[in-house]
Amino acid sequence: MLKNTPSEHPQFGFFDLIQQLDPNHELLALANAFNWQELETAFSELYSHTGRGAKPIRLMTGLLILKQLYNLSDDAVIEQWRMNPYFQAFCGETTFQTTQPCVSSQLSIFRKRIGTQGVERIFALSVELHGKAAEEKTVLVDTTVQEKNITYPTDTKLAIKIINRLNKLAKQHGIKQRRTFVKEIKALRLKSRHFRHPKVKGKARRALKRLRTIAGILHRELQRKLPAQALKEQ
Repeated sequence: MLKNTPSEHPQFGFFDLIQQLDPNHELLALANAFNWQELETAFSELYSHTGRGAKPIRLMTGLLILKQLYNLSDDAVIEQWRMNPYFQAFCGETTFQTTQPCVSSQLSIFRKRIGTQGVERIFALSVELHGKAAEEKTVLVDTTVQEKNITYPTDTKLAIKIINRLNKLAKQHGIKQRRTFVKEIKALRLKSRHFRHPKVKGKARRALKRLRTIAGILHRELQRKLPAQALKEQ
């Protein structure tokens, strides 16, 4: 069974939140502009009319919006709601509440209940508040802390890349090489790991020197066996 939103009751308590808070506060302005009735009409169809009473849709929707606005966890937004009168007024309360509105698991249940389409509906209503101002021509994304699939080049990586390219070129032209050094390159790659560590720095330096030597051997062999133009094109 779905409970009514507190703001739907005509009588107010002595400690009326709206009368004591700053009417120009951003959350109150957002609450007044937001189309809560549309969400309640849409989401009420997802509830049963029998059984234990559920939390008001205005409350649960408001908690989800506050969670995203202030980048809070489920537990944190519930605790902040208990202490912050503006959070409570945003969610439709008319008197200050000293107890938690719900447990964090109920937010998860509510998200599952409304599904992806419900979340998209909330987002669409938020966009409508800004009209054309929300339609940005250019989107700037800060990726300074975003994980990237990037690896920085080192002398070892470049040498191995050259060797692999030379072996591939020889195979494409059907050239029979004296050696491909494939097994040795695998061992040298392992020796080059953690090349900045003091204990393996000398080993890594010798491995890099050997890789450069192998690259030179393969390059000179292809210079002898391949047409000059074919090598230049690569």
